[in-house]
Amino acid sequence: MVCALGAAVCFGTASVLQAMAARAVEPGTGSGVDTALLLRAARQWRYVLGLGLDAAGFVLQIVALKNVPIYTVGAALAASLAVTAVVSAWLLHVRLRGAEWGAVGVVCAGLAMLGLASGEEGSGTGSFALQLGLLVVAGLVLLVGAVAGGLPDRSRALVLGLAAGTGFGVVEVAVRLIDDISFASLTNPALYALLLGGGAAFLLLTSALQRGSVTTATAGMVIGETIGPAVVGVVWLGDRTREGLTWLAVLGFAVSVAGALLLTRFGEPPAEPGPAGV
Repeated sequence: MVCALGAAVCFGTASVLQAMAARAVEPGTGSGVDTALLLRAARQWRYVLGLGLDAAGFVLQIVALKNVPIYTVGAALAASLAVTAVVSAWLLHVRLRGAEWGAVGVVCAGLAMLGLASGEEGSGTGSFALQLGLLVVAGLVLLVGAVAGGLPDRSRALVLGLAAGTGFGVVEVAVRLIDDISFASLTNPALYALLLGGGAAFLLLTSALQRGSVTTATAGMVIGETIGPAVVGVVWLGDRTREGLTWLAVLGFAVSVAGALLLTRFGEPPAEPGPAGV
């Protein structure tokens, strides 16, 4: 649980830095899958620092996923929005009202419930069909991203955010389906699902942050990376709660995600001027 919360701190801080960097570069082609935009953003020191935090968060996420149920990790990652709110108040001088601090408290309360109710991770390793299905979902994330480029800004941000969240969710599940990185794992579709889903998620999220409402994109991302993986963990991988505390786990999960969604507007730092002539 400590590692899951550490990952949330890393991801929440990174989202502020990456949103600022993505808006400081020239607009992309408009496609949700825009590698050139990602490369331009990567020239910004804030984006690079954000990537470093993402890498640290990913390591902590792997440790957490190997020890606690997916639904617990997913709720903790959704709480990264509470971190984003606090970091925005610090770095961007955004004043949080009492209601927003209350929402941060709601997220913390939900996580406390989950911590009390969470059992050990399930012993299920997932079938080959689940591994293959995960790879298909990762491919669909890229396809949706390409199609979403032609949508109006608000719908575009929501769809790209939801697709990016789904890609991050693929990573969460794939970690549980890979025993270790070895020659034998090269035949496991989950390994390629992890690489494709994670890469696609970064592309789509950068596009969503660069144009349109970051608030809307972040809300979609939270939904995509929490609900689906939690269901997979419970139904297919055997994740369970402590005896008699299922109700508390469900309540904690719902409270954490609801509190996080109340904070989505703090994923949007003030826009910075673009390069000359833009």
